[in-house]
Amino acid sequence: MKSSASLSASQSSQSLAGPPRRSFALSGHSVEIDPRYNAVRRDLADVRLADRVFAPHYAAPVEMVIARATDLRVARESDSEVLTALGPNVVFEVFELAGGKAWGKAPDCGLVGYLDESALTRIVA
Repeated sequence: MKSSASLSASQSSQSLAGPPRRSFALSGHSVEIDPRYNAVRRDLADVRLADRVFAPHYAAPVEMVIARATDLRVARESDSEVLTALGPNVVFEVFELAGGKAWGKAPDCGLVGYLDESALTRIVA
């Protein structure tokens, strides 16, 4: 049983804050993000999408260059579907390097996917 002091304290805090909220409303439009053309995964997204998508981590793109012809793939696995072939000297925006694979976007064609890290070279300024 609550004492009169704690009861009056809880009553006064309710009156200051108003009645407890039972629901909330979202405002604005939902935005459909196509991961084939926007660098967004469940765990990581392009920082340029931060105003449109929530992700646990954001990354800024690091521009690299394709050093040798390579395939841009849907998934990390070497036998996954090929999105497109990328030729030498094409810029590739890298968001993640892990396990010998790079995940990023090829701005020339607009596609996002995985390729072998060994196919990349840093841009020398």
